[in-house]
Amino acid sequence: MTERAASAGRSWPLMLGALGVVFGDIGTSPLYALRECFNAGHHALAVVPENILGILSVIFWILLLVITIEYVSFILRADNNGEGGILALMALVVRKAQGREHLRSYFVFLGLVGASLLFADAMITPAISVLSAVEGLKVQTPALGPYVVPVAISILIVLYAVQRFGTARIGAIFGPVMLVWFVMLGLTGIASIVQTPGVLVAVNPLYAFKFFVHHGWLSFLVMGSVFLVVTGGEALYADMGHFGRPPIRNAWFAVVLPGLALNYFGQGALLIRDPSTVEHLFFATVPQSWLLPLVLLATAATVIASQAVISGAFSVASSAVQLGYIPRLDIQQTASDAVGQVYLPAVNWIFMSGTLGLVLWFENSSRLAAAYGVAVATTMLATTLFLYFVARNVWGWSRGRAVVLAIPFLCIDSTFFTSNLLKIPAGGWLPVLFAVGLYTLMDTWKKGRQALNDTLTEENLDLALFVDSLIYEAPVRVAGTAIFLTGQKAGVPRALLHNMKHNRVLHQHVVLLTVDTARVPHVPGADRVRFQAVGQGISRMTITYGFLERPNLPRELRRLHVPDFTYDEMEATFFLGRETVLVARGRRTLARWRRILFAFMLRNASSAARYFHLPANRVVEIGAQIEI
Repeated sequence: MTERAASAGRSWPLMLGALGVVFGDIGTSPLYALRECFNAGHHALAVVPENILGILSVIFWILLLVITIEYVSFILRADNNGEGGILALMALVVRKAQGREHLRSYFVFLGLVGASLLFADAMITPAISVLSAVEGLKVQTPALGPYVVPVAISILIVLYAVQRFGTARIGAIFGPVMLVWFVMLGLTGIASIVQTPGVLVAVNPLYAFKFFVHHGWLSFLVMGSVFLVVTGGEALYADMGHFGRPPIRNAWFAVVLPGLALNYFGQGALLIRDPSTVEHLFFATVPQSWLLPLVLLATAATVIASQAVISGAFSVASSAVQLGYIPRLDIQQTASDAVGQVYLPAVNWIFMSGTLGLVLWFENSSRLAAAYGVAVATTMLATTLFLYFVARNVWGWSRGRAVVLAIPFLCIDSTFFTSNLLKIPAGGWLPVLFAVGLYTLMDTWKKGRQALNDTLTEENLDLALFVDSLIYEAPVRVAGTAIFLTGQKAGVPRALLHNMKHNRVLHQHVVLLTVDTARVPHVPGADRVRFQAVGQGISRMTITYGFLERPNLPRELRRLHVPDFTYDEMEATFFLGRETVLVARGRRTLARWRRILFAFMLRNASSAARYFHLPANRVVEIGAQIEI
């Protein structure tokens, strides 16, 4: 077998997997996107051939410009050691902006805003996708209309309930199902286009230009609905680490883009023939006898799309924990051979509550579409802003060349962003409100941790002085190894001083262990551990993880081979400091409400022992009260 044939043999399974994970969201947009462009609401666009051809031309060229050129051609190249997503991108540009604090602060703000809105999108996408699929029941039999919401809720409850099992076991069927879905999109589109072949003239961008010139302000309003065509585009970048750039690019050109384009043109052809089908446009493209199988396939596709979004949100939340923007949470690995497959129970149930609340509040996909788009448009705008800095600081482009790259995409994304802002009164305020709340929590946690660490550092006893004092006032030394976890890379941990004060002993071997997170997805094994003997049996150790890696301290200690230290689980005791934060009056480190909120979050954070996988029977926690 030639090298090219072997590469192709490996590529096809990855392409199939990408269809099931990466393209689920954008692949289900035909269920509602074109319909919403003509739905009455904050815009009322007449269902006439001129408008239909104009909208189709806009959709076709938006798919080419935003997804094909911006994301597939450029943003997929902006990887952080092969990983994508808004937090990976933020970590990359922050790492490249060393020494420029004003830029670093701006990048962190942009990344946290994007992550907050991505979480909001993770609640809306399952709601609108599943609702829009189940609404096909009303087309089959109008009498089934009252059952749409209960059926959608039942599907969503099952979807969230099985998250704890992970996607590894059922992931093998995702790709084939989505392949069938995209083939179906293309075939139904072709069947409709054959009846009205004149619809293909909309490939000419002149029709899009005429649409904007003729409709003016109304065309700007419609862009909020046109944007639904590219929602899910950010998933191409976010899931790049699972499949790599080539399989995603190849799947887009070979399967996804043709299927989407043909289906949108097929829906447009049907509208030209029969404008009355606009309310149930997608399902009206197939004969009545095919309707029930199509509803079932659409429901399967939307569940897969929802699963992909939820899994992506779990990965982002896990990265945020590692980067220090979210309190420690219970993170469960659902596949031993896939780092990205994790399950966060607390996040899962928050998402489920939010998604079910959206379904009950809006009741149908058309109303929910008014709330959809604000979060994704803002995330995509933030990604485009990052693209400029990546071109400048990572790729080494000149300022002029980077501007030429970024300006066209910024114009498009800014148009989508501002047009979606008009949806805020109609329901777009919900994801914005959620994102603002989440951003406040993440920003407060990060600043609260910094304030706490500053307070601890101020009160730290110098390690060299402490070691010298042991020579003159030697405490009782007991056998074994004491490992003190500390967030400070200098000084003596409080837990060590309190242990000596209350127990009046010091272990024969003492390790001051700090866990650090690098702004790269993975840290090579050779660079993971730094070990330094300080003296008097005391050593300082730093273990560094990437932001996509799950910390497991016993495993790292077992792998460690350094002079004068051997990890024996039966002889080692882990000492943890458990700080209780007291909100002092008159302090100016943070606003009082932020300090109160941080203290609440700290009390409810997951146990460090569980987070770092420490053996439960070898852990001692020593409490301390600290004012901030």
